[in-house]
Amino acid sequence: MQMRFLREISFVAALLLPLAEASAQKMTLDEAVAVARSQSVPALQARQEFISAYWQYRSYKASMLPSLSLYGDLMNFDRSLTLLQSYEDGSFRYADTYSLQNTIGLRATQNISFTGGSLSLYSDLNRLDQFGNNKSTMWYSQPLNLRYYQPLFSYNKYKWAKMIEPKSYEAGKKKYLESMESVSRSVVKAYFDLILSEQKLQTAKTDFENTSMMAALARKRIPLGTVTRDEYLQLELKMLNDSLAVNEGEVSVREAQMSLNSLLGYDDSYEIEAVLDENLPEVYVDYDMVLGMAMNNSSFALDNEVSLLNAESDVAKAKAERGITMELNARFGLSQSGTDFKDAYADLLDQEVVGLTFSIPIFDWGEGRGKVQKAKAAQEVAKAKVAQGESDRRRVIFTAVGQFNNQKQKCEVSKRAMEIASERYGLMMEKFRGGSVSVTELVNSQSDNDSAIQKHISDLEDFWTQYYSLRQYTLYDFIKGQELEINVEEMTEK
Repeated sequence: MQMRFLREISFVAALLLPLAEASAQKMTLDEAVAVARSQSVPALQARQEFISAYWQYRSYKASMLPSLSLYGDLMNFDRSLTLLQSYEDGSFRYADTYSLQNTIGLRATQNISFTGGSLSLYSDLNRLDQFGNNKSTMWYSQPLNLRYYQPLFSYNKYKWAKMIEPKSYEAGKKKYLESMESVSRSVVKAYFDLILSEQKLQTAKTDFENTSMMAALARKRIPLGTVTRDEYLQLELKMLNDSLAVNEGEVSVREAQMSLNSLLGYDDSYEIEAVLDENLPEVYVDYDMVLGMAMNNSSFALDNEVSLLNAESDVAKAKAERGITMELNARFGLSQSGTDFKDAYADLLDQEVVGLTFSIPIFDWGEGRGKVQKAKAAQEVAKAKVAQGESDRRRVIFTAVGQFNNQKQKCEVSKRAMEIASERYGLMMEKFRGGSVSVTELVNSQSDNDSAIQKHISDLEDFWTQYYSLRQYTLYDFIKGQELEINVEEMTEK
């Protein structure tokens, strides 16, 4: 009966073990990271976010350069009754309007960030055709005109944009690099998940084979009294659990493979053979250096600066809208009109138009003061958040540096522990064959060996996760000893 049970268990395990390994493409961790950075969905999303920030900055730069535009009002046909008032006696009457008007012009405009005003140079031509009983054509030209618009005592959006937009763009570049390091961390997790699941599957297969051999040996020793019935049943139960672990391991490996493929942008049929590299680089990081780069060479500092500038800008805007507002409009140029086209450009006349409009709030029931106080309160909150963020970041960096500097030693210790556990498990099997150890001791040594292997793989994963976390904080490659950079032209050329 017992022999039949062992044969059935062996048959089940044989069905679970693959007959042949599927062809798989070997891929190191560095290669997997490179693939994910180039074609994964998170990398694509980060790239598009940077491109959006890039074109926003380009739009801002363009708004500070001269612009040239062609404008016009074509085929403006009007046939209607118009209410007119006599200048002689003030009486009103309706007159027929039957006309066609066309206007076309060319205008160059330059915004002035220092003053917040704008300067325009334009030239246009207007033609008015009168129909009906009094047919006529009238031309009106403005060959050269200069117009200047200047808000006084008001919010200068160009000045604030000049301070904020470049920093926002730099933050966009830093965020892209940080996103790439986040992608690398995701790859590390998925890559080692695959390694760990494969190792667990292999361990389950090996455990089943070893337990089967030990169970067969224990069965023979029951009549001799060196193995009890209870110990033998313990091995049988262990075989059952190991056979289930093999089945679960196959599913876990496939799931881990699909997760890694999804992250790398491959379809489910692509098989990757993850390579476990235990040779770790010699990297020791200094807390002060890491903290300095994390506070200055990242989007963190730039985001803080932009946050404070936006809050200050809102206060300035609220104050400007509360007080006196004035606008200066000035126009200087040449103009002429005539019934013939050439007459509209002959004997040009000077034209000068200057005007100043203003608004002075007298009583607004505290609305303006309320807006200013609200903006100041938001500014204080922004300052408090920045201060708190800097404190939290110092704590995070301190922890990250300490963990990383100790992690390589942890990997070396767990590797040695894995070797010791493996050697001890081998010795326990030999002793069990000789009858000098119990089943419980054998099972415990097997469990210790399995745990030691998984612990070492987990420590290697933690090393690379912590390494890429430090890179994300500092945007610095500690292995090559250089700052991470972004090729803007390459990313925006498409």
